Amino acid sequence: MTATSYAEQARYKKAADAQARGIDDALISELVEGFYTRVRDHPVLGPIFASKVENWTPHLERMKDFWASIAIESGRFRGNPMLKHITIAGLLPAHFQIWLGLWDEAVADAVSNPEAASLFRDRAQRIAASLQTGIALHNGGLAALTKEKSHVNGD
Repeated sequence: MTATSYAEQARYKKAADAQARGIDDALISELVEGFYTRVRDHPVLGPIFASKVENWTPHLERMKDFWASIAIESGRFRGNPMLKHITIAGLLPAHFQIWLGLWDEAVADAVSNPEAASLFRDRAQRIAASLQTGIALHNGGLAALTKEKSHVNGD
């Protein structure tokens, strides 16, 4: 099997799995819109986002592409979320917990298929963990990451 045919098969399987779970662009649009309504209204996250997002329309379209890339069709999103988040001063694990809570609420409202809801929640948790790791490494190197993990594990 060639790399191209493997990639094509993987993309086809991802799209077929999404379709079987009822995940399409309309669902992602509803989910992203609902989530960012919550974010903008949140007393902690709202001001953080307001300081970084000048025009919500293109941001929402990018986030819809981001989630479509994750759930339906790899490659639709182009960008580097890590670089965007590293530049936000004072971003803490507590902010990600709030983000995940708001995401869970939006998923509960928009996504009726339990397998689709599970996929969206799982991917959000992975994204949050990855961003937190990247931020910790950027801000303090490996020592900061080791210290953060020790603190979380109660060491």
